[in-house]
Amino acid sequence: MRRIFQNSIALMVVVIVLFLVIPLPEALLDILIITNISLSIVILLITMTIADALEFSIFPSLLLITTLFRLGLNVSTTRAILGFNGGSGAPGTPVIQTFGNLITQGNIVLGIIIFIIIVLMQFIVITKGAERVAEVAARFTLDAMPGKQMAIDADLSSGLIDEQQARRRRDKIQREADFYGAMDGATKIVKGDATMSLIITAVNLIGGIIIGSINGVGDLATVAQTYSIATIGDGLVSQLPSLMISTATGMIVTRSVSDGSLNADVVGQFANQPKAILTSGVVLALMGLIPGTPTVPLLLVGVGLSVAGYLMINRMEQKEAAELMQQSEEEAQAELAAAAPPSESDYYKDVNNVYALLNVEPIEMEFGYSLIPLVDESTGGKLISRIVIFRRQYAQDMGFVIPSIRLHDSSALGTNQYIVRIKGEEVARGEILVDYYLALEPTNPMGEIDGIETVEPAYGIPSRWILPENKEMAEIYGYTVIDPLSVMQTHLSEVIKRHSYELLTRAETMQLVENLKKSAPELVEEVFPNILSYASFEKILRNLLKEGVPIRDLATIVGVAADASAATRDLDMVTENVRSALSRTITRRFCEHGQLRVVTLDAEVEKRIIASLTKNEQGIYLAMGPDLMQHIVSQLGDQMKKFSDLSQTPIVLTSQIIRVYLSRMLAQFYPSLYVLSFNEITNDVQIQAIGNITSPRADSAARKVVAS
Repeated sequence: MRRIFQNSIALMVVVIVLFLVIPLPEALLDILIITNISLSIVILLITMTIADALEFSIFPSLLLITTLFRLGLNVSTTRAILGFNGGSGAPGTPVIQTFGNLITQGNIVLGIIIFIIIVLMQFIVITKGAERVAEVAARFTLDAMPGKQMAIDADLSSGLIDEQQARRRRDKIQREADFYGAMDGATKIVKGDATMSLIITAVNLIGGIIIGSINGVGDLATVAQTYSIATIGDGLVSQLPSLMISTATGMIVTRSVSDGSLNADVVGQFANQPKAILTSGVVLALMGLIPGTPTVPLLLVGVGLSVAGYLMINRMEQKEAAELMQQSEEEAQAELAAAAPPSESDYYKDVNNVYALLNVEPIEMEFGYSLIPLVDESTGGKLISRIVIFRRQYAQDMGFVIPSIRLHDSSALGTNQYIVRIKGEEVARGEILVDYYLALEPTNPMGEIDGIETVEPAYGIPSRWILPENKEMAEIYGYTVIDPLSVMQTHLSEVIKRHSYELLTRAETMQLVENLKKSAPELVEEVFPNILSYASFEKILRNLLKEGVPIRDLATIVGVAADASAATRDLDMVTENVRSALSRTITRRFCEHGQLRVVTLDAEVEKRIIASLTKNEQGIYLAMGPDLMQHIVSQLGDQMKKFSDLSQTPIVLTSQIIRVYLSRMLAQFYPSLYVLSFNEITNDVQIQAIGNITSPRADSAARKVVAS
């Protein structure tokens, strides 16, 4: 019994198909007709109460089932109507006769006209409109997917969300694309259902008149009236559910621009426009005073709207006054709590305060006057809380705790500008508009949006500053819209990531080692300082952080570094051994879905690079000729475009012996490029080479072959 219940929907679909061939008793047919109408009402109400279309993700499949159910009932009712051969009773079932008499009211012509109006209204207005909305929604949803993915990656990198939240948001984006794609096809079923209803109605009417005349039900007028009532009743019990399902289809594909249920949205948005309601009421009341107009209805509706609008305006004013009073009280308390600072001359009379000017902050951020509300927590600024979240996330991901960031305003900057300094020197700057949103341009926007052209500061993406009222339209066109605080915080986070290796100090290195000592005391006592000095270990950690390799697995790093130091004193080679030991970490950092797309080096190129390695007292360095360097950089520039199309981190894969030297050379030209060695990739990863850097001689030979 339990298994039958679990498969009840599948059994129901099979039974619906059987309706097409098995005659049904009139009583059962009436129950099924009422069930069909009830189910349509339930579906319509669900689509009006949900806040998100994905809350009713089974709708495309349910649409197909209800359409099949309705068509099966149409076949059964057609059999009941055309199977009538005179005698007592009437064609069809009691429910069909009731609906037929209800709409005709004894006037067949009037009933037919009303029925045709209902059918055409559904076919031309509701069904066609729902089909168009579903088509546009599917296209815009698919086009907006890359921008939404970029926004998720930006939030993840800035620490606003974790991996689990990012995965849930990506799954939701994929489900939305699948849902609206299915709805685009499902609306064709609705259109076909409306067309089929017209055909069945015509068949019932014409076939009924022919069969009634042959069976001697009565004269032609009697036959026409008898079968017309049944046909109209049958069409009505079919069209009413079809109309409600069509309305539900249009309703669910428009839920993407809603914040709650339809009732909450309508009430809330109308309540936010009391002046429009009051003005409409006054206009209707004035129209009621014009001679010749329906005075009583106009005055009743006009006065009602005027009173409602006036009450809503008073309520909004009281609410705003209360909020303003609360804000004034908070500001007054903040001013009383802030102690008056001493004058500058008095402050620097103390020599110790002068020495404080010599300190260099590890990270410093200066901003103009207009950006203070984004930082000041007393006025609702959230930048500090965002930085705290980022510091925690970065520590979990990279194993390094970034130092405190000094935030202060600067009169030397423009009102909308900000500067990021590392150890007292400027490394980045940007400008944001607080009262605007930043819209990142997609590859192929669906439309043009008005705004101030700019470039997104963190990733260099062409963008526009747009007004808040254009936010929804920009998202429809495929733009990724970001608030000003997120723009500034993302830029700060990316700058810190790029310069994190500079922030690692000797004191921080010793702190990391002390923290490791809690879990691996024997390892720390064996390695430090007998085998490895803190200075050498600091350089190894800096080498890893500079190329984006997490140092969280500190025990492995210390153990491998100690073993490698016994064979060589070259810290670059020690770092390469550590990177090989962290292959799982590096693979997870750069690999996506078990695949790694890379650019490789031709064997001849690697040989020439190895031949360019030179050793002196300071160690090994790369002394590459300018021709070969220019050739590699030029070819790599062409290959970088492929990664832009794939939305993946650019990676060059090479042998371990030249990896570090090639990475340092290419970092001057392509800062976002990562150079990995084969030893740093685990065996379960599928490597796909999307390009190859060849030697100049190989290129010349290839050109000669093409020319010949």
